Amino acid sequence: MTSLQERIEAGAASGRPDEDAVHEVMDQLDRGVLRVAEPPSTDPDGDWTVHAWVKTAILQYFKVAQMEEGSHGGMPYHDKIPLKTRLAEQGVRVVPPGAVRFGAFLERGCVVMPGYVNLGAYVGAGSMVDTWATVGSCAQIGAGVHLSGGVGIGGVLEPPQAAPVIIEDGAFIGSRCIVVEGVRVGREAVLGAGVVVTASTPIVDVRGDEEIVLRGRIPPRAVVVPGTRTRTFPAGEYTLPCALVIGERRESTDRKTSLNDVLREFALAV
Repeated sequence: MTSLQERIEAGAASGRPDEDAVHEVMDQLDRGVLRVAEPPSTDPDGDWTVHAWVKTAILQYFKVAQMEEGSHGGMPYHDKIPLKTRLAEQGVRVVPPGAVRFGAFLERGCVVMPGYVNLGAYVGAGSMVDTWATVGSCAQIGAGVHLSGGVGIGGVLEPPQAAPVIIEDGAFIGSRCIVVEGVRVGREAVLGAGVVVTASTPIVDVRGDEEIVLRGRIPPRAVVVPGTRTRTFPAGEYTLPCALVIGERRESTDRKTSLNDVLREFALAV
């Protein structure tokens, strides 16, 4: 693996990609042998490890791959990146016209409705990519995650060292939510419909006597809804969007029961 990394980095430095190395990285991404980012091995709240050289290989793949015309299920395409194959072998369900690009990996039990999973992404076991939800390039989605209809999980491909969007195990992302720019959503968090979180969005925890403002990270098991904050400009006062942490999922051995309780308790739209 070190040799493969060295070949990718040497190709980037010289401007002449090692095509065999690039294709090997893409094949290993597609089979789940490699991934763009690794979760912490001990402390679940620790930092993820981003493999910049793997993202560099993906960028080099766009240079070495050739445009090809073809079709899948009668739908024509003209692109450099084919669709993922061996879905039945890997125990993955993709409902047409859902699409998973080569170089993405889905663990067994994943379901992709008419949504989209881009190359470099990793989706954990039993997760659902619901109708018109998109998983951007290199995004890391945990096990047992539900991405509801119309959710947009942003891709982070450049710069190579930048952290991807990370949705950890058991999280529930409500309809039309947008999570971009390397934001990390903690395990079993619940985002109500329409929450938008970027790297600069204030994530305001209002559960205590005083607000706590976070950025770039939703705490584990947090219940989050869209909100606004007033800000003064030379032209006057205006409200800007934020995300409000209003509660926490209760402990339960049954995640589905726990989720239903949360939705009823906080009257969240999903």
